[in-house]
Amino acid sequence: MSQPATPAIDLFGIPSDAGASCRGSGMGPEALRVAGLIETLATLGHSVIDNGDLTWDHRAAGGTPWRLSDERRAEVLAIARQSSTLALASLDAGHLPAFIGGDHSLSMGTISGVARHCATIGRPLFVLWVDAHGDFNTPATSETGNIHGMPLALLCGEPDFGPDYEGEWRGLVDPRNVTIFGARSIDRPERQLLERRGVDVIDMRRIDEMGVVALMRDVLARVKAAGGHLHVSLDVDAIDPAIAPGAGTPVAGGLTFREAHLVMEMIHDSGAMGSLDVVELNPYLDHAGMSARLLVDLTASLFGRQIMPRQTARLSEASSIQGV
Repeated sequence: MSQPATPAIDLFGIPSDAGASCRGSGMGPEALRVAGLIETLATLGHSVIDNGDLTWDHRAAGGTPWRLSDERRAEVLAIARQSSTLALASLDAGHLPAFIGGDHSLSMGTISGVARHCATIGRPLFVLWVDAHGDFNTPATSETGNIHGMPLALLCGEPDFGPDYEGEWRGLVDPRNVTIFGARSIDRPERQLLERRGVDVIDMRRIDEMGVVALMRDVLARVKAAGGHLHVSLDVDAIDPAIAPGAGTPVAGGLTFREAHLVMEMIHDSGAMGSLDVVELNPYLDHAGMSARLLVDLTASLFGRQIMPRQTARLSEASSIQGV
């Protein structure tokens, strides 16, 4: 029996660092292309449609402090409106939207577009937020005012966002269907919000104690049992900075090379992923492109690259057990 055709991948670059704590992630989309993202996915047999980078008016001036200007907020919201429409249209066309950034504030728009599509077809949306941070701050709780630490709170309907943030992205995600994976830096008010809202936070302590396999099996089993659509939002800072230095907000003690790949491989094997963000790559802070290459390799695992085909591996294991 032939395998069902995989959906075409709609690739969109979002070259903005307006929501970030430092400049540089706006160069991320081009760095991922230079590192061979499109060619790698094509080699795996996927049809990749590179839609280029989003453009928008009124880009924030470089070096403008967030608390001294509304320019960056206006840029983030302009991007969110556009990316929400693009994600919705891509899914409605039967494609898989993949957004490469750019700082994590871009997920306000991308996930809201996915949520609108899921609401239309009556399918529950699950979000796997692979990140060192919770990104569940609000303007009232954030110590920095940087909006890349707020997108999940906005998507989950936290009320502390003013009228400037009104849009189709508000409150479309059930926080009980959100899993933050690899967390190791969460502010105290943010932690309280996450606990109250029922977000599943799989921090590095849990990963150390239980291992990636058991935890990811539970996450993916929930999605599969509900017939859900899984959106994966991968932040480079989820990975240990020793192997992924190109992150604007690095935190020591992250996922190892094999842990990160295993997470991606298990997601692919589940068949549950229907949309993707890859964010926060900062080429200015990277070392000779090593973080960009790692993200390309992880994306390849997410889309099916394997050391050995899983059926072949299972047969070999069975033969070994039987003494053949």
